[in-house]
Amino acid sequence: MATAVFLGFIVFSLYLALRSNKGRGPQSVHDFFVASRQFGAYLVFFLAAGEIYSIGTMVGFPGGIYAKGPTYGVWFLGYILLAYPVGYFIGPKIWQAGKRYNAITLPDLFKGHFESRALELIVAGSAILFLLPWGQLQFTGLVAALKGLGWDFQPLYLILISAVLAFTYIAIAGVRASAYIAVLKDILMVLAIVVTGLAVSWETGVTQVFHAASQHVSNNMNAHQLTFSMSTMLFQSLGFYVMPFAVQNFFTAKTANTIRRTQVAMPLYMLMYPFLVIASYYAISQNLHLASPNEAFFAAAIRLLPGWLLGLVAAGASLSGLLVLAGICLAIGPIVTRNLLPNMPESKQKTSAKVVIVIYLVLSIVMTLLTPNLMLTLINTTYYGVTQFFPGVMVILFGLRVRPAAIGAGMLTGQLLAIALYVTQADFGGFNIGLLCLALNVVVATVVNLASRRGRVQALS
Repeated sequence: MATAVFLGFIVFSLYLALRSNKGRGPQSVHDFFVASRQFGAYLVFFLAAGEIYSIGTMVGFPGGIYAKGPTYGVWFLGYILLAYPVGYFIGPKIWQAGKRYNAITLPDLFKGHFESRALELIVAGSAILFLLPWGQLQFTGLVAALKGLGWDFQPLYLILISAVLAFTYIAIAGVRASAYIAVLKDILMVLAIVVTGLAVSWETGVTQVFHAASQHVSNNMNAHQLTFSMSTMLFQSLGFYVMPFAVQNFFTAKTANTIRRTQVAMPLYMLMYPFLVIASYYAISQNLHLASPNEAFFAAAIRLLPGWLLGLVAAGASLSGLLVLAGICLAIGPIVTRNLLPNMPESKQKTSAKVVIVIYLVLSIVMTLLTPNLMLTLINTTYYGVTQFFPGVMVILFGLRVRPAAIGAGMLTGQLLAIALYVTQADFGGFNIGLLCLALNVVVATVVNLASRRGRVQALS
C-alpha cells in the first residue's frame, strides 16, 4: 500500500510538471531557467521553500539530533532563522541587480558589475565545485527516504531512480515545473512531519519520549559546542542566500517587492520543527540500532504509521530532495553554458545545459556511492566555499567601486584556506573555520584594492 500511494504522488507530480508549461510553446533560455521573471509571490514562495526545506529537513535534521544530540538542532534552526532577515534585505537587491545585468546565474552578476572575465571564471568554477557535495546531500537523503518504503534495492538503483526523476522534471519545463511541484511537495512534507510527530505523541507521549531519550543523550552544551553552534549560525546565515540556486530563484520574481512578501511569511514553516524533534527523540528513546543516523525519522514513521500514510511520508521526503536536486541542476547547467562557455549562442544554451546536468548528476552519484557521510559534514563543506561569495555580492548590490582583482584574491584566499583547514581538521576552539576564512577574505580584498589604487595614483603622478 505504501508503494502504491508513493507512486501515485510521483505520477501526480509529473502531471503538474506537464501542466506548468501548458499553452506556452517552446521555452526560451530565460524562461527555462528563470521563468522570464514572471513568478508572483505564491510561486516564488513555494519555489524558495522547496530549496530551503529540503530532504535535509526530514532526514538530515532528525539524523543529526540522533547522532549528535540537541546541539545539532540549535545550529540547524538558528542559522535558518538568522538567514531570513538577511534575505529580506538583500533578496530584493539581488533581483534588481539581476534585472540590471539581465542575469540568469550568479556569475552573470559578477560579469555584469566587474566586467572581468577572470572573476567570472573564478565564481563559475568554484560554484560548480562546491555544489557537488550539495547534490550528494540530496542523494543521501533520497536513499533513506526510498528505503523507508521497504524497497530492498541496492543504493545505486535508488540513486539512479532519483536522478532520472529529477532530470525528467527539468526536461519537461525547467524552473516552471519545479515551482508547480513545490506546492505539492510542501503540502506533503508538512503533513508527513506533523502526522509522524502526532503519532509519537499519541503512542508514547511527549514527556515519556524526552525522559527516555535523556538517558541516551546529554542536553548540555560545553563551551566548544556552543562556540561552534553560534559561529556556524552566523557564517551560514550569510551564505544562505548567495547559494547559486537561491540567487537564481530570486531572478524568477516579477518585482523586488514580491521577494519581500515571501521572506516575511517564510518563518511559518518553522512550526513543523517541534514535530521533527519529537520523532528524533522517539528514535533515540527506543534505542534503535540504525544503519545510518539519516534513517531516524523514517524509523519512527515505519513503526507507528499505517502503510498508506508511510507512502505519503516517503513522497513528501522524496519530492523535497528531488526539487532541490533539480534546482541545483538548473543553476549549474547555465553556469557552464553561459559563463564557462560564454560564446555559446542562446539558442543552444538550453540543450547544452541538459547535457551538463546529466554529467553533474553522474558525478554526484559517484560521490554519493564512494563517500557517504552525515549530512552535517556535507552542508558545511558547501558553505565553506559558497559563503566566500558574500563580500563580492555585497559590493555588487551596493554599487561599491572595488577592483575585480581584489574580490578574486579575497575569494580564492578564503576558499583555499577553508579547504586546507577542513582537510587538516584544524580546530580553533570550536570556532567555525569558514567564518575565519571569510574574515580573511575581506581583509585580503581590502588590502589588494587599496594597494592597486595606490599603484595607479603613483603611476599617474
